[in-house]
Amino acid sequence: MRAFAYYRAQSLSDAIDRHDAEPDAAYLAGGTSLVDLVKLDVMRPGQVVDLNRIGHDRIELLADGGVKVGALVRNSDLARHPLVRESYPVVAEALLTGASAQLRNRATTGGNLLQRTRCPYFRDNVSPCNKREPDSGCAAIDGYNRNHAILGGSESCIATHPSDLCVSLAVLEAEVLVLGPDGERSIPFSDFHLLPGDTPSQETALRPGEIILAVTLPPPKKNARSWYVKLRDRESFSFAVASAAVLIVPEADGKNLREVRIALGGVATKPWRAREAEDQLKGAPLDPVTFRAAADEALRDAYPRQHNAFKVELAKRVIVRALSLVAEGQPPVRTT
Repeated sequence: MRAFAYYRAQSLSDAIDRHDAEPDAAYLAGGTSLVDLVKLDVMRPGQVVDLNRIGHDRIELLADGGVKVGALVRNSDLARHPLVRESYPVVAEALLTGASAQLRNRATTGGNLLQRTRCPYFRDNVSPCNKREPDSGCAAIDGYNRNHAILGGSESCIATHPSDLCVSLAVLEAEVLVLGPDGERSIPFSDFHLLPGDTPSQETALRPGEIILAVTLPPPKKNARSWYVKLRDRESFSFAVASAAVLIVPEADGKNLREVRIALGGVATKPWRAREAEDQLKGAPLDPVTFRAAADEALRDAYPRQHNAFKVELAKRVIVRALSLVAEGQPPVRTT
């Protein structure tokens, strides 16, 4: 690990000023990702600015019925909060399938949004990686790419986005509140993470000097059901091979879908909305055959590589499973 300066910020403005004064500074919240990457010499900050005394660690009910989640709210606190478990079960379930209880006690909401890929070529600090070192190439394209993306990739990068929470926020159509030199602004969640294109190192829509303040969840829809299903190589402490967050609003008769949203994780370079599949399901019956047809549509443009073609069928099945579960009623959120 390389030497770096450490600074404990006392306020939000203090943190921003200190960060801006050091071009290669990094913010420290929970540290579950940053510290790991610094140890691997993938990230090399000259200064680390500790945010843990600046507040922004509350969950608040908004006047319109939505919920504001401070950037420094711990994952475990968010997953256990009664408002979240009752109105946004997809968020609680996604969080409780991620990492371990110890890590959830440290990891933060803002840090989760900025979580970086677990691609081994990005993390080994030796292989060509356009995300780590622009214009160096992508070792995953012709390398071992079992866990890489089949949606949203480019010839410059096929690394998957690792967050479970972000998939649930995508399906809820959350917004990200940020503060920067030009003041506050709100970024629709669908626009926050960027596709790699020719510039994989540009991962989010954050502008220079901006910091995440909070995530806002929209008011819960009447009669909505939401859920998260995650498939992984082992049941505990493993990243998704394929996952799906779904939200449905049935018609009054309970037989057809008035509204449906589907987001995918583990198979794309960012939290992925399957909008064509959603359009196909509007007004359709709550039926596994219909769900399978929509899943086929969701993966129609998938581009598998040598070792990850199995993800196409796996992603289809996780969509059908998630939709089938909420079609039967709202599943109970796990407790641990």
